[in-house]
Amino acid sequence: MKYLHSAEILKVPEGGKLTKDLSHLSVCFALPKKDTIVIELHHGVRKHVAALRTVRTLIYNMIIGVTKGFRYKMRYVYAHFPINVNLEKNSETGLFEVEIRNFIGEKIVRRVTMHEGVDIEVSKNMKDEIQLTGISLENVSQSAADIQQICRVRNKDIRKVSSIPCMDRHPFSPCRVEKLLTRAEWV
Repeated sequence: MKYLHSAEILKVPEGGKLTKDLSHLSVCFALPKKDTIVIELHHGVRKHVAALRTVRTLIYNMIIGVTKGFRYKMRYVYAHFPINVNLEKNSETGLFEVEIRNFIGEKIVRRVTMHEGVDIEVSKNMKDEIQLTGISLENVSQSAADIQQICRVRNKDIRKVSSIPCMDRHPFSPCRVEKLLTRAEWV
C-alpha cells in the first residue's frame, strides 16, 4: 500500500549549530516558518514512511543536543586490580584520549580517542566515574561504546572480573543534575 502524502512537523528553538547530511534519503524539507521544519514524503511505501520518522527523530536529537547537550556516565568497577584511567587532550588534534591501565591486572595500555566534540572529565561527586559530554548524540554514544568495547572481558567469567559499564545517559540539564546523580540503572 502506498501512502500518497506523509508529513512530520518539528518546532525548532533558537541557538546552536549542528549539521548532518541526509541527502541520501528521499524526503523533502520545508521551512514554512522560521522555527518550524516540515519533513514530507510523497508516494512512499511503509519503509519510506519509517525513514521519515527516523529523519524526524535524528533532527529532534540534534535539537536536544544543541539546546541541552548529552552526557554519558561510566563507572569503572573492579574486584581486585584497581583500574587506572588517565585523560589527556592531544595538542595536535584537540581530541581527548583515554588511557586505561591495569585492567584485569594486564600490562597492556588501552587507548581510546574520543570523537570530535566530545569532552570527558572525571566525576567530582563519585569515585571511579567518568562523564562524557557533547552536543552530538552519535559522537558521545560512540565514544562511550568505544571505551566499553575496548574493555570487554574475553575468555573469563564476566561475573568475577572487572569492567567499565555505561551506567547512565541523558540530555544534560543543570536543574536535573541532583535527581539524576542518584540514578544507577541501565538506560
